[in-house]
Amino acid sequence: MHSIGSPGLWAVFLGLVVVMLAIDLLTLKQKGNHRPSMREALGWSAVWVSIALLFNLGLWVYLDDTVGRAAANETALAFFTGYLIEKALAVDNIFVFLMIFSYFSVPAQYQRRVLLYGVLSAIVLRAVMILVGGALIERFSWILYVFGAFLLYTGVKMWFASDSEQDLGNNKLLRWLKGHIKFTDDYHGEKFFVVKQGVRYATPLLLVLVMIEISDVIFAVDSIPAIFAVTTDPFVVITSNIFAILGLRAMYFLLADVADRFHLLKYGLALVLAFIGCKMLLAQYWHMPVAWSLVVIAVLIGGSIALSLWQTRKQQVN
Repeated sequence: MHSIGSPGLWAVFLGLVVVMLAIDLLTLKQKGNHRPSMREALGWSAVWVSIALLFNLGLWVYLDDTVGRAAANETALAFFTGYLIEKALAVDNIFVFLMIFSYFSVPAQYQRRVLLYGVLSAIVLRAVMILVGGALIERFSWILYVFGAFLLYTGVKMWFASDSEQDLGNNKLLRWLKGHIKFTDDYHGEKFFVVKQGVRYATPLLLVLVMIEISDVIFAVDSIPAIFAVTTDPFVVITSNIFAILGLRAMYFLLADVADRFHLLKYGLALVLAFIGCKMLLAQYWHMPVAWSLVVIAVLIGGSIALSLWQTRKQQVN
């Protein structure tokens, strides 16, 4: 499959990710168990977004100099569109994280480690799924229509399920784990396992981690086909996805206390998935330019956020 990703570009991307993760881990270790403040979460969110945008700018400059302005513009737009899609879907993922932490009554100071493992596993998972998806598309081009139908179905399902509440108590995997593993009743710091009187017990934090990992898998299944509607270049798909995921932990603490103010975002995301699904299904008859797709996606996401804030403010006034 054709890709603009040269060995040099891959090295720059991987080096940047490793450095930023190392800085993030070092900061986490130095500050210990604590809930990040709104200011700290906002600062880290701004850092992650800025790095992604600077990387995209650098990519544009490199491609403009090597392959021409048209290819540079198209690639930069594809990167930003994929990044926006993944970032928006990550907000929906945060809603699920909030539900999981609330159900298990996880103390705020213990949430950071679980989120860190969730982000790291999500990076590996998405990289593998993107490479597999790219290989399938290269060999079976018709699979794009399968992705399109799946996204359309997911969008419709998300629309009608937006107001329904999930009951984790009925989760089959959760019930199986509780029936086959010995768990403590209380948390023991950030430990996943403890030993009591020579017997090894798992803590409730392990259950939380398992549920977070499962949610990562579910959201990856939605987000990966969505970005393939924008571009099939593995380098653009992987980089835009990974950069969006890297800021997930900071964004969680930024939105944790105000998530209820974005209650209409799920409807916007449902429309985005349905739109992308239709775009993939109609690709044989009409190719929508990436710039148009970016505008539609931005309007749907921005509109749902604006309506959420307006409705919340109106309710507070009344």
